[in-house]
Amino acid sequence: MKNNSFLNSQKNIWSIIAIGWLAILVMMYANHFDVFGLMLWVIVLPYTVLLVLFHFYYLIPFLPKKRFWSRRYFSNLIPTILVLGFIASLITDLIWPNVFEFIPMFFMLLLYSVFIAAPFSWYVYKNHFDKVFLLSQLGVSQANLGLLRSQINPHFLFNTLNSLYGTALQENAERTSEGIQKLGDMMRFMLYENNQDSISLSREINYLKDYIELQKLRIAKSPDILIETEIDETFSDLQIAPMLLIPFVENAFKHGISFQEPSFIKINLQVLENRLLFMVSNSAHSQNQTHIDEQKGGIGLENVKQRLSLLYSGRHELIIRENSKEYFAHLTLTL
Repeated sequence: MKNNSFLNSQKNIWSIIAIGWLAILVMMYANHFDVFGLMLWVIVLPYTVLLVLFHFYYLIPFLPKKRFWSRRYFSNLIPTILVLGFIASLITDLIWPNVFEFIPMFFMLLLYSVFIAAPFSWYVYKNHFDKVFLLSQLGVSQANLGLLRSQINPHFLFNTLNSLYGTALQENAERTSEGIQKLGDMMRFMLYENNQDSISLSREINYLKDYIELQKLRIAKSPDILIETEIDETFSDLQIAPMLLIPFVENAFKHGISFQEPSFIKINLQVLENRLLFMVSNSAHSQNQTHIDEQKGGIGLENVKQRLSLLYSGRHELIIRENSKEYFAHLTLTL
């Protein structure tokens, strides 16, 4: 049933496209549109769509390494564009015999195919399947989270943390109790809210602040490490994709802290109406000076860039600058 509904939806889409194309063609004829414009609409546009579809379902999928400049690709492409170019040139010659000659039109379509239509087809294909791949990876991540939930009883973890928290208070270990409390809040966030499509910005910021405070506890005895935060909390209940901001801060603590020389991390977050301005800068150190607690992991900045492209396309700007002394990231996001 699902396959049939999918096929029916695909047919409906192509029917709407065909009707729209035909309606515009009628209006072009009614308004006495110039011959060159009609040729582009009647010949070149359908020719391009057909060539893109050939790339999607025949030319690219059967390439072992999916490389553009490969012998196998061109051995399949050349016969295709020769046939399509011949048919399109013949139709053009039949419709406008005194305007477009067959041979010039044929060679024009060949050049157009190789230098414009084919690269455009590759761009569309890559852009489409990059998004499909990212969605599949997000699906795997959600499945892994579900598996983690099934293997670990969250109530047991939280009860244990509460017991440790109570013990730390009884022993007047304020820093330990504070760390346990914030760790519990972070775990609760990751288990119960991280799998949602969007959460309130206030919850994302609370998680961010808990992470920063935990890191401050770890480096509290290092006076040469400066942590400056300026986080605006006077905003309406805006929504944001979860775990979108933390990788920038995680990256700053991961690479910006050195116990051998002065270090700094500066974090600034402002909200102007529905625009989020988020800036993180940190000191840069050579690889061998990076703190010994550096750990691999996290969702990473590359993954964040992909999520921004997918979830906030046209609504974000990410600027990253780096030199020998400082790493700087500035994110502008329309929520």
